[in-house]
Amino acid sequence: MSELTLTKTRLFEGVWEGVLTVDAGKRRVSPQIEVIHLEARLPDVELVEDAEAGQWVLRVPIPAALLSDGVQSFVIRDADSGDVLESFAILAGEVMADDLRAEIALLREELDMLKRAFRRHCLETM
Repeated sequence: MSELTLTKTRLFEGVWEGVLTVDAGKRRVSPQIEVIHLEARLPDVELVEDAEAGQWVLRVPIPAALLSDGVQSFVIRDADSGDVLESFAILAGEVMADDLRAEIALLREELDMLKRAFRRHCLETM
């Protein structure tokens, strides 16, 4: 289990924002965070320390080029451990009766990530 906790604060003007907290007595350096969309890392992810609160503010700008009809899933994870901290999906285009497609897309992203991690683990332990 990750020693990091990520809490979404808002999605505003194309930027997903959240607050990252670290378990007491754990890391003292800036955590390494990555945001994945369709197996590619998003650029320009900002992690700014709020020393007074002992937290970090995470800002994820969502590139307009990634938005298209359908569901776009984004997974936020700890780059060091690979633990998923949070995820979000953006639905655009035709109105859908249910956001089941968003859930399925998110499950696919997480399953792909788990498959890669399992394969890497198998190679390392051989």
